[in-house]
Amino acid sequence: MKYITTRSRLIILFAMFLMAFDNIALYKNILDIYPLESNNILFLLSLVIVFSCAIIILMSLVCYRYTLKPVLITVLLVSAGASYFMMTYNVVIDDVMIANIIQTDNDEASDLMNIRFFLYLLFLGVLPSIFVLKVKLDSLSFKRELLSNFKLVSISTLIALSLVFMFSSYYASFFREHKMLRFYANPTYYLYSSIKYASSFYKSATVELKQIGLDAVRPESKESRKLVVLVVGETARSDRFSLNGYNKETNPHLKNENISNYSNVWSCGTSTSVSVPCMFSMYGRSDYSSSKAAATENVLDILKRTGVNVLWIDNNTGSKGVASRVLFESYRNGEVNPVCDIECRDVGMLSGLHDFVKTHPEGDIFVVLHQMGNHGPAYYKRYPEKFEVFKPVCKTNQLEKCSKNEIDNAYDNAILYTDYFLSNVIRELKQYSDNYESSMIYISDHGESLGEKGLYLHGLPYMFAPDEQKMVPMITWFSQAEKNLADGKPHVENKSSKYTQDNIFHTILGLLDVNTSVYKNELDIL
Repeated sequence: MKYITTRSRLIILFAMFLMAFDNIALYKNILDIYPLESNNILFLLSLVIVFSCAIIILMSLVCYRYTLKPVLITVLLVSAGASYFMMTYNVVIDDVMIANIIQTDNDEASDLMNIRFFLYLLFLGVLPSIFVLKVKLDSLSFKRELLSNFKLVSISTLIALSLVFMFSSYYASFFREHKMLRFYANPTYYLYSSIKYASSFYKSATVELKQIGLDAVRPESKESRKLVVLVVGETARSDRFSLNGYNKETNPHLKNENISNYSNVWSCGTSTSVSVPCMFSMYGRSDYSSSKAAATENVLDILKRTGVNVLWIDNNTGSKGVASRVLFESYRNGEVNPVCDIECRDVGMLSGLHDFVKTHPEGDIFVVLHQMGNHGPAYYKRYPEKFEVFKPVCKTNQLEKCSKNEIDNAYDNAILYTDYFLSNVIRELKQYSDNYESSMIYISDHGESLGEKGLYLHGLPYMFAPDEQKMVPMITWFSQAEKNLADGKPHVENKSSKYTQDNIFHTILGLLDVNTSVYKNELDIL
């Protein structure tokens, strides 16, 4: 026999279930600020009721006769997944994270799947969804249904406002000083973020593309052609480069090259979907937004317009829209990438670089190599077996099952492979030094949390993100500097001045001698 209830009662039960089982991450973070002490207990109880009322109000506004069950089931399933990621990695599901999720491919998604995720999905999503599906609802006229929802919204709003007023001194601090806490509210914050992302996506899709650098010109006659390679790293932390003082030797190859190492560099964002478009954009971090970047040309468009041969080679999940109007090649499959085992390796992209140079006998060349790098949480997959130097390693995507040392070792081995890859990029460029002024710039998109303060992965809102997610390595190499070595012995020049990804747009223009009004000399690191 089916359980019979009213729509209002089902929405209340739904809210109570979510607050009881899907908001453990919220409670955990709240208790770090407001310990379970006698003077806090009533306020903490009021928080649970207020967040429950918020869910009830939201569901009452969108759930009617034909939408009730589909909406509740969808939210249950998505909230189960959100609960898993917030509990496991202490991340928040904001609009940037939603962009990352949408842009994630199957291989990347599989690295996040494990038995614990499916248990969350089963017990917090599937089973309660079956209950919602089977429950029988009282039959009401549309008018009575509207009235019932109005009463539910009114009563919930009154209760929530009354509690906020009663504990106003607590809530003033909660909303003003601890904004980060409400980011963990499940499902209200990710629903808000979804609307925000959809609005931004629609806005950028309907706005006409703004052209920039229309006055850009380059010298007609030059002594030699230029070959510039920009390597966009993935999830590499500055403090894990031995060039920057890390106690493990993670840069055995680069330390023997004639490079400049920049030890004080900051990312534009804490995720690929923000940092990559931002570094190619004319907008600095303070003025950047995803919608503005999507609606405006970037530095690759300017280079292409001035006659530079531009290519984006990708071993990651795409250019995030940056290479939409230039030549793009994916190296994530064995049909194209010649170096693949359990996954295709970054070093395989060099075959694409070689082919592009060979087939473009005229004009300057600019190539972007977008690494898989240190993409987590399956760090152990990011390097071939022979690079497993630091042991023992974490060989699962369930980081909570590994010790801090095992996680660090797996991550550091991936840094070691990036060192090898970059040294191979330099070696490839040296082959062209007789015919080109060749150069390499390497910069990672963002950093990574590896368990510090209970945080994992990346993607926290920038204002709250720790430095581990924002400080990135940057390295430059130039063939001319190589030729000008007085003693013939390569050396590393360490530079500690502060730079950010805001500098990349202008440095690229300067490196390729582009003269345009959008170029700012003071932001060119060279």
